[in-house]
Amino acid sequence: MMKNKEIGIISLLICMVVSSCTGEKKQNITVDEKPLVRLEAVKKQAVEQIQEFTATVEADVVNNISSSMSLRINDILVEVGDHVHKGQILAQMDKTNLLQSKTQLENIQLEYDRALELYKVGGASKQSLDAQKMQLDVAKTTYENLEENTQLVSPIDGIVTARNYDNGDMVGVDPVVTIEQMTPVKLLVNVSESFYTQVKKGMDVKIKVDVYGDEIFQGKVSLIYPTIDPQTRTFPVEIELPNRDLRVRPGMFARVTMNFGTQDHVVAPDLSIIKQAGSGDRYIYVYKDGKVSYNKVLLGRRMDDRYEIISGVSDGDLVVVAGQSRLSNGAEVSVESNNNQ
Repeated sequence: MMKNKEIGIISLLICMVVSSCTGEKKQNITVDEKPLVRLEAVKKQAVEQIQEFTATVEADVVNNISSSMSLRINDILVEVGDHVHKGQILAQMDKTNLLQSKTQLENIQLEYDRALELYKVGGASKQSLDAQKMQLDVAKTTYENLEENTQLVSPIDGIVTARNYDNGDMVGVDPVVTIEQMTPVKLLVNVSESFYTQVKKGMDVKIKVDVYGDEIFQGKVSLIYPTIDPQTRTFPVEIELPNRDLRVRPGMFARVTMNFGTQDHVVAPDLSIIKQAGSGDRYIYVYKDGKVSYNKVLLGRRMDDRYEIISGVSDGDLVVVAGQSRLSNGAEVSVESNNNQ
């Protein structure tokens, strides 16, 4: 009997202890703890204003060589890939019309010479002589035009990049061959209007061509367009690359890097940057007086594990670099004690 009483007392004590522990646990759960965050102070520093642009390489000059009249091709003297020089004959056209024109010109020249002699002795009128002279001038122009179109020559030093016909074909004004000048080549990039006053003719730029990996080619600004596109707020800039070794070819994809000097901007760790879901906006939580504010920021360059901040955060601000998942705008927070504020 005594033993049963002892067992009952012990059971009662155990229940009281368990109940006390449970109540204490529930009490701890209901405590509203502040989110714990880690902070870092951001500072202004001189940041190189480097901008990268993409472009497609273009030939400096492109000439489509054609006849100004319908003629048959006798012989095309070049092939795609050939290097040609200024004045080099590219194609010989049919000479039938040229020979006929030459005969006609010679006959008209004889008639004019006779008319001139008669005019000198009073045997022909000035009006008649002038008519003969006009006919002679027309014949000369026709002959010279045919002579020019019977031999197609290159107006530049370059490379043949297209041959559109074969020997014996009849052509009109469509190009027989295309010549491109590749020393130098050029690239056209669209630069933000904010840099308009900083782009100068002759300014050095660095160029990477995808096919050559990280190899850097040196170029210069050769032309600055004088107007701003109102839609994109950019202006075209032409870059010249000497390309003396002809390694860079038209159509290649390239990346142009331009350095616009330095500006003092806040630099923040990438851990502080938050991308808002469903948009391209970026935010940073800034700490002040025990609370955080959700600041929209404009990013500049990425530099290793840090970002240039154009706007949205000030020099000396404390920004949250860990613990953002439980935060909201205006939330009170606890700060890690080992953080150096």
